[in-house]
Amino acid sequence: MLIASVNNTKPVTVDFTATGPTLNDAPFLWDMVRLSDRTFHILYENQSYNAELLELDRATKTISLKINGHIHTVQLKDRFDQLLEQMGMSNAASVKVGDLKAPMPGLIVGISVQPGDAVQKGDSLLILEAMKMENNLKASSGGTVKTIRITKGDRVEKGQILIEFV
Repeated sequence: MLIASVNNTKPVTVDFTATGPTLNDAPFLWDMVRLSDRTFHILYENQSYNAELLELDRATKTISLKINGHIHTVQLKDRFDQLLEQMGMSNAASVKVGDLKAPMPGLIVGISVQPGDAVQKGDSLLILEAMKMENNLKASSGGTVKTIRITKGDRVEKGQILIEFV
């Protein structure tokens, strides 16, 4: 069983049973056809809906959908999230940005942040060129840049600290 909250509204329970999906323990009768990897056509209560998957973030269990032109954000909680919440440990899974280390040797070709900048999860921090490919290194969670230990044009080794966070 999952708990889903759409656009930060009152949560609903979603379950997948042998007879089909349920929403708040009531059968959810719909017809859905996949049009492509990210688009679907849905019929529900004699209404037609065009849905597009915009983003799926497995780490935060968040889904962004565009349904008939309107964007909806769905936040999911599985049984483990629910258990942590019941135990008062729901913030135990939150992560603070640690130092950014080079994942491989390469050349710094761009830096997107400065000391003192606040970053959010997914923000671009720098571009590392390795094996003739540019790798966009992003923040794994929110934080504030403390120190940048490299400059554009520097060659770095795997494991070298590139950016420190407060």
